[in-house]
Amino acid sequence: MATVLTLSAGSAALLNNRADAQPQQPAPEQPGRLAWPLTPRPHVTGNFEPPATPFGPGHRGVDLEAAAGQQVLAADKGVVVFAGQVAGQGVVALDHDGGLHTTYLPLTPTVAPGDQIYRGQPLGTATPGHPGCPTAVCLHWGTRRGTEYIDPLALVGTPSQVRLKPWAEGP
Repeated sequence: MATVLTLSAGSAALLNNRADAQPQQPAPEQPGRLAWPLTPRPHVTGNFEPPATPFGPGHRGVDLEAAAGQQVLAADKGVVVFAGQVAGQGVVALDHDGGLHTTYLPLTPTVAPGDQIYRGQPLGTATPGHPGCPTAVCLHWGTRRGTEYIDPLALVGTPSQVRLKPWAEGP
């Protein structure tokens, strides 16, 4: 009897590990690579639209409905690489394990460059002023690995599991 291996994006990384590689670290307490940066889980007001070229047009993250003064939380543990103003808006940028980088704006930062951050730690408070936001306040949340922009929504949620399923032979 043959078997079929069903995979999802989250479990495909398991195939890239060599047999002699070190065992994987245990999964974080909260499922998914990233946690939501706002609590409760926010409404998405603007979807990810990757640019066709490195400097081309696109939406390099997602916009999340927020309230003025609402705490913005770190999506995962990491190090603050930037906390300050860019074009008149407060921005916080974090580097995470595995080459992942997240950005959060606009907000009033409460962290500083070099700070070690844990998952769910407050980074600042949401402020109005994100262009194109259909509500009074939106948080723009971006993610990239190296120079490739990634949809942060693809990294939240429950991690996948690999399951072997029976393959039905023909009659």
